Amino acid sequence: MSQSIVTMEVGNDGVAVITISNPPVNALAIPIIDGLKEKFAEATRRNDVKAIVLTGKGGRFSGGFDINVFTKVHGTGDVSIMPDVSIDLVTNAVEDCKKPIVAAVEGLALGGGLEFAMGCHARIAAPRTQLGLPELSLGVIPGFGGTQRLPRLVGLSKAIEIMLSSKPIMSEEGKKLGLIDALVPSKELLKVSRAWALDMAERRKPWLRSLHRTDKIGSLSEAREVLRMARLQAKKTAPNLPQHQVCLDVIEEGIVHGGYSGVLKEAKVFKEIVLSDTSRGLVHVFLAQRATSKVPNVTDVGLKPRQVKKVAIIGGGLMGSGIATALIVNNMFVVLKEVNSEYLLKGIKTVEANVRGLANRGKMTKDKAEKALSMLKGVLDYSEFKDVDMVIEAVIENVALKQKIFSEIEKACPPHCILATNTSTIDLNLIGEKMNSQDRLIGAHFFSPAHLMPLLEIVRTQKTSPQIILDLMTVGKVIKKVPVVVGNCTGFAVNRTFFPYTQGSHLLVNLGVDAYRIDRVICNFGFPLGPFQLQDLAGYGVAFAVGQEYAKAFSDRIFKSPLLELLVKDGRNGKNNGKGYYIYEKGSKPKPDPSVLSIIEESRRLTNVMPGGKPISVTDREVLEMILFPVVNEACRVLDEGVVVRASDLDVASVLGMSFPSYRGGIVFWADMVGAIHVYRSLKKWSEMYGSFYKPSKFLEERAMKGIPLSAPATLSASTKSRL
Repeated sequence: MSQSIVTMEVGNDGVAVITISNPPVNALAIPIIDGLKEKFAEATRRNDVKAIVLTGKGGRFSGGFDINVFTKVHGTGDVSIMPDVSIDLVTNAVEDCKKPIVAAVEGLALGGGLEFAMGCHARIAAPRTQLGLPELSLGVIPGFGGTQRLPRLVGLSKAIEIMLSSKPIMSEEGKKLGLIDALVPSKELLKVSRAWALDMAERRKPWLRSLHRTDKIGSLSEAREVLRMARLQAKKTAPNLPQHQVCLDVIEEGIVHGGYSGVLKEAKVFKEIVLSDTSRGLVHVFLAQRATSKVPNVTDVGLKPRQVKKVAIIGGGLMGSGIATALIVNNMFVVLKEVNSEYLLKGIKTVEANVRGLANRGKMTKDKAEKALSMLKGVLDYSEFKDVDMVIEAVIENVALKQKIFSEIEKACPPHCILATNTSTIDLNLIGEKMNSQDRLIGAHFFSPAHLMPLLEIVRTQKTSPQIILDLMTVGKVIKKVPVVVGNCTGFAVNRTFFPYTQGSHLLVNLGVDAYRIDRVICNFGFPLGPFQLQDLAGYGVAFAVGQEYAKAFSDRIFKSPLLELLVKDGRNGKNNGKGYYIYEKGSKPKPDPSVLSIIEESRRLTNVMPGGKPISVTDREVLEMILFPVVNEACRVLDEGVVVRASDLDVASVLGMSFPSYRGGIVFWADMVGAIHVYRSLKKWSEMYGSFYKPSKFLEERAMKGIPLSAPATLSASTKSRL
């Protein structure tokens, strides 16, 4: 294994080159930080060293502080694990060093990596180097002086934008902004950096300490106005994220009281915010997303992924066209099949609109958009399927139709071809019942809109071969999705876990709670849409189809609401025809439709579940819990049956597939924060009051009673093993 080390070489020119080596991204782990302290002290002490260059090995400067240290802090609650880097090292040893230091930056300088570079007296970069401070995306703030030095180097407005967006800029932009002093080709980076350092030592080039600069800050009143506007904007765009406001407070401290004051406040506040629930949640999701690429008996058995160059998609509707878009914009040839030329033309037009939409939003160049569209071919039969590497079936949720298609494609495709279905709920064993090669059958469940949503739920049956799973995981990564491998059952992991979400909201409405209040409460929690607006958006046909599947599979715990049928009878179909729970008019925000209230009243009359015929009285917190705790309850069953490899996979899937707020860590993580015992007691109470929809699962009961976290690995039962 490659070691985490810091080396120092002193050349005949009197320049000490200090190199960070910790593959793959030269993360600033604690041994690296200790090594840097040691080498800077040595270089400062030695008489044969006139100047210093700091760089990273393997074409990368540094990807920032080692995130695993956060996990240790979160696990123990002990902040003293965090090393003192900002004051001891970046300020005292680097910036206030009696010898000039140049950062030779290449590949990436992110987070703590960029903060180190800003502590140096000059920054020389190779082209196309990523520079950024993404700490806020992990629920913390830059902690090595970044909140103070970045505004002094690039100006206040730009610095705030870089920090609050967590998005990197390229070194070319960095040069224009003044963050980078010179751009040089990679092969000349060290030579130029050494010469620059010597020029500073001999006073031929300015020797500047970033923290002492004020020329780009502007007047105090201008700075305060910029900060005031940034605070208002952050309140709007990130109302539940404390790190945005904290970051702006720390920046202001440095502007009002000077850079050193700012650095001291930053160090103090960092140690407080690193223990926040937001930081715990975001760090958990970040690491959980990395873990999804490890699948036992698939990624650890020496298999190599086969290349998938050409994919056939059956069905050019909303899902099929979205999947086709995701593939062609990532350089895969696509054959799109439809049943007649009218449908085919419509499908192709949708793909074209998707691609042009991406180009118009600046996500790709016009040239790239044209190239992508040239990789799409529309067909009406299977003749083009003879050399495809994968087929994705994306037709309506009809078992007989899907069975027929799979019998046909098995004959039309080559023997190595992956045979995938994009079903969102139907058991794969049912779909593949009439197939011979069931080892090639796999679920490729995309979420709508498929070219934008980042999750790919990969569903395996007992018979799916590990090679096919690995190949599809690789396709997922190529098209920039996060693949999560799950077991086979009705609804799989994500939709099954979340089926009580819609049903719970319908039950509450029938118990007398206002539908628009429910949407508001769910949005305030952090979902982009409430359950009723989401239903309007998805269209009622989908809800009917999946509702029937759940009614068959989970008849002991569903709530049947007549509300959708009543809405359809009233000529409503959500956003599709501009009328649902909300009114949709072009160019304006969806507005609640008061005329829906009489339909809701009719639904309440038919279900007759209000105790004593009167609406129940509940707080906003109870509304939230009555909708999300049944979801947690179903997540417990999914964990108990081993539908997912690990609990954190379900967290990632809930964030990326259902837009569960990432800063709450995902559905299981959040439930553990709330406490299994509170979830269990609440569900038990409601099940006694309102019926079996709320009945706690055995897994939840057992975990709550024993005080075991829901996320702790499950002991596999016989039925569990069958899922995976």
